[in-house]
Amino acid sequence: MPRAFITGITGQDGQHLAEFLHGKGYEVFGMVKGQNNPKFDQVRDEFPFVEPVPGDLADLPSLVKALEHAQPDEVYNLGAISFVALSFNQAELTANITGLGVLRMLEAIRMVGGAQNNKIRFYQASSSEMFGKVRETPQTERTPFHPRSPYGCAKVFGHDIVVNYRESYDLFACSGILFNHEGPRRGMEFVTRKVTNAVARIKLGLQDELVLGNLDFKRDWGYAGDYVKAMWLMLQQDAPDDYVVATGETHTGHELVEVAFAEAGISDWERYVRQDQKFFRPAEVDLLIGDPTKARTKLGWKPEVDFPTLVKMMVAHDMALESAKLPR
Repeated sequence: MPRAFITGITGQDGQHLAEFLHGKGYEVFGMVKGQNNPKFDQVRDEFPFVEPVPGDLADLPSLVKALEHAQPDEVYNLGAISFVALSFNQAELTANITGLGVLRMLEAIRMVGGAQNNKIRFYQASSSEMFGKVRETPQTERTPFHPRSPYGCAKVFGHDIVVNYRESYDLFACSGILFNHEGPRRGMEFVTRKVTNAVARIKLGLQDELVLGNLDFKRDWGYAGDYVKAMWLMLQQDAPDDYVVATGETHTGHELVEVAFAEAGISDWERYVRQDQKFFRPAEVDLLIGDPTKARTKLGWKPEVDFPTLVKMMVAHDMALESAKLPR
């Protein structure tokens, strides 16, 4: 039975990946920071097959101990301070966890070596936010980086240190440059989930308005459940490499809002939406659209859920979630 170790197990991607790997027959270990972590209790209830292992991306010795315990064949580093807006307020913490955390995990892998003395295969969650103020459209694996947030800067360091360790120590280390990927498990702080949950609450009479920042940005949105398959496929190849994972389509914030309200049967959505400058980023990323040609041709991967279906899925989930809270 193959063994996989996942950081960021309580997040959207960690949950999808754990579910996917369990279906593939893996023994799954999830790294948990702190004792009695309430977020992991929720994961344990839904995914009882995940074995918790204590560890912290800010502490190298804990990562070494975690790997020695799990003895994984594959490590998926999904843990990060991943909310872009927060990274402007906690830049140093973001750099330490999202950036240096990758270095610590690579060092731990190099020190431990892997199950039965085989090499551990490593996946790093890189991000389209690394492209930032884009130099070319669409973005490929060779597009230069110009990050526009502390989060994006930290992800660039993590991405580059993976390349460095791969070349310096012959580690099987891959980075997936994943463009925006969403779903019902997305945290409420992210704009997609903020929109779909607010739409559900407005439809049910629980909320009067949706307050947002910039709506003119364009993003390449896909479904997180599709994207974790690409992570796994990268670690099944004969040689390690980096891949853009995206749909190759772009949609605006306006489209996101319009589709979400339409799914709830609300056509005059403008009356419910208000923009507030406090939700604007200090430096905005205007356009992100990925070219997934390499992932399609080399991995055989392609997205299965399109943008309208994704938004409708999220609205339906939040309608059910908020309806269940109403008094009977």
